[in-house]
Amino acid sequence: MNKEEILSKVEHAFVTILEHDNFKLEDETTANDVDGWESVTHMMIITEIEKSFGIKFKLMDLMNMNNIGDLIQTIQSEIQVA
Repeated sequence: MNKEEILSKVEHAFVTILEHDNFKLEDETTANDVDGWESVTHMMIITEIEKSFGIKFKLMDLMNMNNIGDLIQTIQSEIQVA
């Protein structure tokens, strides 16, 4: 699965949880850049992404994610291992 396919599924998870698509996800995007991306919705988004990709993030990976680029790299690593 390439980066664009992963990003598309990630965007779908965001739209599903946040119930809007008034954002553009790029590598540098953080929670500060997206309306409604707060601590509670963050965990809901992560859960939706885990279901979508059939993966489970490690706590340390979650703690080291600073932006969408980090999230995509972590997903790529997880789906290669699976």
